[in-house]
Amino acid sequence: MYRYKLIIQYDGTRFHGWQIQKNHNTIQKEIEKSLSDYLSNITTIVGAGRTDSGVHALGQVAHFDSKKKLNSSISLKAINARLPDDIQIVKCKLVDKTFHARFSAKKRFYIYRIRTNTFLLDHSFTFKTNLVDIDLLNQAAEAIKGRHDFTSFSKFNKKIDNRVCTIYESVWKQKDYILNYHICGNRFLHHMVRYLVGTMIEIARKRYNYNDFLELLNDPKENVHIFKAPSKGLILEKIVYED
Repeated sequence: MYRYKLIIQYDGTRFHGWQIQKNHNTIQKEIEKSLSDYLSNITTIVGAGRTDSGVHALGQVAHFDSKKKLNSSISLKAINARLPDDIQIVKCKLVDKTFHARFSAKKRFYIYRIRTNTFLLDHSFTFKTNLVDIDLLNQAAEAIKGRHDFTSFSKFNKKIDNRVCTIYESVWKQKDYILNYHICGNRFLHHMVRYLVGTMIEIARKRYNYNDFLELLNDPKENVHIFKAPSKGLILEKIVYED
């Protein structure tokens, strides 16, 4: 068996997330259908992470196994020819059998994009909010860096024992009417980035207290009903596998 690594881009607007779900159109479903047709064999893929409905990707990663050795360049074109326009494989590479798209990952990078101007285009990839104080945003973003239990900022799942993540980068950057939040970590909990963004926005709009935010960060609580940003502003930027 030969193992191949895929780097994938997609517009998640019309998909019900990454993971295959019965009676729903998903990214994984479309790619597996394309691969199975090309290889004339039922083929499953393993993704690095499960993006939610409406979330986009510039660098999602997956792997699959094939009984025969493939020409990566020809395969890339053939797979893409079978995919819808809003999903594209940008790289197909033969890798060692020990490679695992999820468990071999060292760092994951996300961007959350916000527009502060109602008339800007690109509505599918941005979340609209009023002008906010970027200094307050970055004060909260700085506090997120480091090793924390993010139970307060995730969809609680009792099956998950370890809710500690290490955040290497957390910063807001503004250009004209676009605010981009950049975050990098070793792992992320379900809805974690969206809860963090939603809460930081409320702090920057002076509708939520920064000290209450710190308390949730330092004293984790389950099922906290805090602010969650919409999925459409979130982009999985890239996944890094080397130290």
